[in-house]
Amino acid sequence: MKRHLLSLVLFLTFSVSLCLAQTEQPAIIEDFKPSTLNQPGLQYPQVNSQGYARFCIVAPKAQSVSVSLGLGGRGGTVLKRAADSTWVGTTAGPLDKGFHYYHLNVDGGTFNDPGTLNFYGSIRWESGIEIPAPDQDFYTLKDVPHGKVQQILFPSKSTNISRRAFVYTPPDYDKDKSKRYPVLYLQHGWGEDETAWSNQGHANLIMDNLIADGKIKPFLIVMTYGMTNDVRIGGMANFKIDPFQTVLVDELIPYIDANFRTLSDQLHRAMAGLSMGGMETKTITLGNLDKFSHIGLFSGGTFSMDDVKKTPGFKEKVKLAFVSFGSREIEGNRGGRGFFGGDPKVNADSLKQAGINSVFYVSPETAHEFLSWRRALREFAPLLFKD
Repeated sequence: MKRHLLSLVLFLTFSVSLCLAQTEQPAIIEDFKPSTLNQPGLQYPQVNSQGYARFCIVAPKAQSVSVSLGLGGRGGTVLKRAADSTWVGTTAGPLDKGFHYYHLNVDGGTFNDPGTLNFYGSIRWESGIEIPAPDQDFYTLKDVPHGKVQQILFPSKSTNISRRAFVYTPPDYDKDKSKRYPVLYLQHGWGEDETAWSNQGHANLIMDNLIADGKIKPFLIVMTYGMTNDVRIGGMANFKIDPFQTVLVDELIPYIDANFRTLSDQLHRAMAGLSMGGMETKTITLGNLDKFSHIGLFSGGTFSMDDVKKTPGFKEKVKLAFVSFGSREIEGNRGGRGFFGGDPKVNADSLKQAGINSVFYVSPETAHEFLSWRRALREFAPLLFKD
């Protein structure tokens, strides 16, 4: 497990670098518009129809300003001082569609862009920019019935504190007080927290739209802190999942079942996670198949026949084994040598041939990023809790 987690961080770093790598680019089209994540009324950063991002920073006394996009600040764009003493620059090439973290480097210091909203990622609050995707309709705010995302504080004896989680309840939850719902426990990635799936991932909007379209049965989503940010990259080899497993299985699940109208049996409980949250999901679910029946790994590992053989009851108890990656993650690891446990598609096919409900999904033209995981949730949700 420790080796896999360390490999995951190295693989994530490679994937982010890959998505920012540029080849010969066409001429830039000057149809830039403010990013949808900008602070109210502010014009920068901007994006154009090709996916380029342009930045304008007010720092009249600065000697150097650059923008760092991606994990750990890789993929920098150097800004130039304009006549009005602002600093302006455009990315060297188009960015992948979807959400990206970034921050500013001003005279050697690290700062957030005051022009845009902040999101918790990379173990800190980062600036965010959204590159419009052609299929963004599925996570767009629409005029449909909306569920609620509420914060809860639950007691944790194992950590001796009250912990926070967010719970999505579907639009009809408050209408029929006798109705009970399945539950999906949905985990964030390394460097993020329990706000990620709502803020960066738009999980609630994805659910609202799927429910409005009649594509899924309504269910609850529970999002909590995965205890991953307590470890920096250099210490990943020492990460232990046991404390979080205790919090989730022994404390959070009982709290949710006691305080929300859930269907609390194994058949109506699922778990999924992105990146490191996927690794956590795999470890926790395979060790607790009496509690989880549907499992999703989003850019966070794969299920192999070795996993099936080593896990008593896998064939009988696992109703869905879902694995997804961005296409650039797959392209960067041809032959499956860079994946944990082998080639994910080959593994998924092997499970399917063994009679297991195995689904493999690849998000087109994305890497280790939130558009991959938004799409994964869109594909995963309709497969859950079928009679």
